[in-house]
Amino acid sequence: MARYRDSIFKQSRRAGTILDISPKAAKMKNSNPPGQHGAARKKLSEYALQLAEKQKVRRIYGLVEKQFRRTYEKAVRRQGVTGTILLQFLESRVDNILYRSGLATTRPQARQLISHGHIEINGHKVDIASYKMKPGDLLAIREKSKALAKNLQAANPHHSPMVPHWLEVDETNMVVKFKSTPEREDLDQTINEALIIEYYSR
Repeated sequence: MARYRDSIFKQSRRAGTILDISPKAAKMKNSNPPGQHGAARKKLSEYALQLAEKQKVRRIYGLVEKQFRRTYEKAVRRQGVTGTILLQFLESRVDNILYRSGLATTRPQARQLISHGHIEINGHKVDIASYKMKPGDLLAIREKSKALAKNLQAANPHHSPMVPHWLEVDETNMVVKFKSTPEREDLDQTINEALIIEYYSR
């Protein structure tokens, strides 16, 4: 499985936002880009703005370039607004839904739980983080893995999930229902997906 190995601090500073609600990331005070001249202000070109937005969203969801571009290409083939469909695809990934539900405290932690076989979708084990859930699907922490998941949650004092309305979470049984595909107004309003579409449409 492809993974992003760069420091979460550096990734967050490049993106200009905290990408990971973890004890380490919560200590981040410097929001300037990394490097000696990170704090220098300069006007960015249109291309630089498009690239920066693409990189920001890619880092938020923890995808490498090949995965992200493949997701974009799938969105282009769908009928509708490409930018919205792209974000819906990203939000429908099982690792993202596990994170959004609060059963995992970070997306990297969610991917680890999935890749180690601790997750079931509709009663079947799923170990692929990019698996796309559909409305009506049920995600569950496997019975033998519930204690581990609870320990991981307890280890992060900054864990205070805001579960979106398009998910239904049974915290006691550690089960999540993907009720519906989120609409654009339900998703991150700080993301400018139009810049991403422009970047790949060059």
